[in-house]
Amino acid sequence: MRASNDWCVRGRMHAALLPLLLAAGAATAAPAIDDDPPGAAVPARTGDDDRPYKSYGAAALEIVAFQAALNRVDHAFVRPDDYGVSVGSVRRNLRSSWAVDRDPFEINQLGHPYQGSVYFGLGRSNGLTFWESMGAAFAGSAVWELAGETTPPSRNDQITTSFGGSFLGESLYRMANLVLEQGYGLAPPWREAAAAVVSPPLGFNRYVRPGRGSGIWNSNSPAVYARLQLGLGGISRRIVGPSLAARRNEVAVDFALDYGLPGKPGYTYRRPFDYFLFRLRLSNIQGVESLASRGLLFGAPYAAGRDLRGIVGLYGSYDYLAPQVFRVASTGLSLGSNAQMWLADGVALLGHASAGVGYTSTGTVRASTTGQYNYGFAPQAMATLRLTGGDRIALDLAAREFFDGRLTSPETAGTDRVFRGDASLTYRLAPHHAVTLKYITSRRTFAFTNVPERQQRRDTVGLYYSYQPTRGFGAVDW
Repeated sequence: MRASNDWCVRGRMHAALLPLLLAAGAATAAPAIDDDPPGAAVPARTGDDDRPYKSYGAAALEIVAFQAALNRVDHAFVRPDDYGVSVGSVRRNLRSSWAVDRDPFEINQLGHPYQGSVYFGLGRSNGLTFWESMGAAFAGSAVWELAGETTPPSRNDQITTSFGGSFLGESLYRMANLVLEQGYGLAPPWREAAAAVVSPPLGFNRYVRPGRGSGIWNSNSPAVYARLQLGLGGISRRIVGPSLAARRNEVAVDFALDYGLPGKPGYTYRRPFDYFLFRLRLSNIQGVESLASRGLLFGAPYAAGRDLRGIVGLYGSYDYLAPQVFRVASTGLSLGSNAQMWLADGVALLGHASAGVGYTSTGTVRASTTGQYNYGFAPQAMATLRLTGGDRIALDLAAREFFDGRLTSPETAGTDRVFRGDASLTYRLAPHHAVTLKYITSRRTFAFTNVPERQQRRDTVGLYYSYQPTRGFGAVDW
């Protein structure tokens, strides 16, 4: 249920360092990603089917040790009553009904998923498969709810920690391994440091048992597109509604990674997250303004003629969005597809579309009244589109929508609907450097009995410098 504010701050600092270190690794490389194949210096790799080491016991022991340390820190520096665990508090929680807690939004929707990603990562770096590591995260979350706190166990925390943490943790685990595997011109100690920041559980186990379950995981050389943006966004339209948040422009860092893009000859989608997208946006106002991890759990590739390649299947997702005046978060499952079509020589259209159901939460930043915090299973949808003009120019469109209403959230008396859209035009000035003009709109329509306002909105227009280690815009040439 409750996690410490210190824990959320640590999670935010971790997220803040992630894109910067990945960018630094690429920026210091002599060649670009597409010119730098893995070399002989990369240690021997292992995969899910040929791992020489697997230890359920080590994973369980490390998760329990991590929880014990976190509990003692929270007991000493946060709220002693909530973390003064005893045999009596455990017995009481075992007899209690699981409830929905109302802890601060960042704690429940950002801190708990990150905590779950640590459980998941400890499993993965001890040789466990994706599904086994998800089971470890689920068990670890249950242990924390029953024996990590004195407060009654929370079912919303169990969902976000277990499943949101797994969907976030696999992306972090794979990105850390990509740094170790590809190198990007970094010296071995810097590779290890960068990978440890991206996935601390992997870094820990590579330090304490190098070359065993924490050996470099075989990525099968996916097609990857990455970009890092830094710029200033000015407010073009703003409806604060029941929020007391101040009006401020933002300085933002925006990191995006697409892993396992369809169309690469010989690449398969047999393992969960052989395709995933990862998005992280940091701002001087909210810290983590947006975080998304969406990966293919089960699916298969398809093709039509010479110009179309794609994948279709079931996606698992974790989304967190906090555009200054409101917040929304969701852990969900969706049916969808990724595809790429060549329209002409050098001109490609890439896209993603998915729709499903997620365990969703919405809330107002610095709310003027109570009762503006909504939980429930709700429909969700996502779509992205990129039109590339060779290596010179690209137009990107993206939209995410979250629905939350009485039918899907019977515990509240309100309805909620959130839309997030952005459009950007990128022009490449040099092989790895570009400038981007970006428009972002974040809209919320809601109805609560004690709140007269019905809308919140924040639109920004910004100019960004973009660093792109690859020479193209993610189009795969087959």
